[in-house]
Amino acid sequence: MTRQELVANIRKKQSFLCVGLDTDLKKVPEHLLGEDDPIFAFNKAIIDATAPYCVAYKPNLAFYEAFGVKGLMAFEKTVKYLKQNYPDQFIIADAKRGDIGNTSQMYARTFFGEYNVDALTVAPYMGEDSVTPFILPPSVSPEGEGKKNHWVILLALTSNKGSFDFQLMEDKDGERLFEKVIRKSREWGNDENMMYVVGATRGEMFRDIRKVAPNAFLLVPGVGAQGGSLEEVCKYGMIEDCGLLVNSSRAIIYADKTENFAQVAAEKAKEMAEQMAKLINSK
Repeated sequence: MTRQELVANIRKKQSFLCVGLDTDLKKVPEHLLGEDDPIFAFNKAIIDATAPYCVAYKPNLAFYEAFGVKGLMAFEKTVKYLKQNYPDQFIIADAKRGDIGNTSQMYARTFFGEYNVDALTVAPYMGEDSVTPFILPPSVSPEGEGKKNHWVILLALTSNKGSFDFQLMEDKDGERLFEKVIRKSREWGNDENMMYVVGATRGEMFRDIRKVAPNAFLLVPGVGAQGGSLEEVCKYGMIEDCGLLVNSSRAIIYADKTENFAQVAAEKAKEMAEQMAKLINSK
């Protein structure tokens, strides 16, 4: 999916909501556990209920890999279901990959070729040669054909407590590590193929992010269950074509554990989308 297509869908739906599919069998409604594939059954119901109110879905690979082959099959079925039934949705594989050389090339082949997702979260710690294989057209299929319009979503400023250990460290010139990561990565990618993860709990730091990456899209976790403010994110982070994908997982998908879980998820997604519409129009 191109940036233009993503922005067009945001404007059409008046929403920049990304629904996180962090599917945990300990949290899904009990009546689904008898299904042949309860993970996919849960995902399908959530997708069908929330698709009118969001523009993206973000399956977290850890929740699928934990169940081995069955989990990965559920992930693959989820991606295929989205592609076939909701082709306007931007699909993010939240896998946080990143390694050097051929290893990153194979990861790129896996997610952009085999699974055919639109975007992949990538850890930047190992530097340029661990990131560029995801940006440059990789040989992602046995035929050597690269997938076009795929995105790298680079971890920049996360919302967890441990982010203080490294991300906010300053060099002798006062530049913090997360700023250095973003600034340096601008040499590898551009606003058409690279986004950044910025936690919603960082508030005013979105203003600093925009100084380094004024036009980049930002994937923003932390609104909802983690307590991030949607209004603050938009105040400091929203740009002319929005430039934001705000993710909500638990607050939507686990809002209810009864047989009405999908309906309740739809209501929660609609509430957030309505807030987003007001913020878009007020900008």
